Amino acid sequence: MAGSYNRVILIGNLGRDAELRYTPSGAPAATFSMATTETWKDKAGAKQERTEWTRIVLWGTAAEAVSKYLTKGKSVAVEGKLQTRQWDDKNGVKRYSTEVKADRVVLLGSKEGGDGQQKRHDAESDHEPGDDAPDDGMGRGHVDDDSIPF
Repeated sequence: MAGSYNRVILIGNLGRDAELRYTPSGAPAATFSMATTETWKDKAGAKQERTEWTRIVLWGTAAEAVSKYLTKGKSVAVEGKLQTRQWDDKNGVKRYSTEVKADRVVLLGSKEGGDGQQKRHDAESDHEPGDDAPDDGMGRGHVDDDSIPF
């Protein structure tokens, strides 16, 4: 095998408003949950449905730029990579969380009909939780005019 490839593309609806937080070093991070629903007909012809909930994390200036637009019910497309975090809870038990570290978010409108406008944002999301390094001057966290969602 020549290597591996970690890439995720999801299209779905936000389950709640995005939450913008800052790390102790001041790095912005937006988190939100996203529902993707699969429908099919079973052997009897009855419609079946299954919804998967996925946690999404968007880092840097991209998080600040789009967090106010990421509200419950909005339809979005997210592109990024799967990432699993590990931590010890208050009782010392190891916990794990798998999430999508987004590097592209496209607002598609709202589930309730929306305005039909598409707003795209590409993120340079190389900043990891706990990474206290300042911007390296090589585009980390950079947002150009073409990627601003308004």
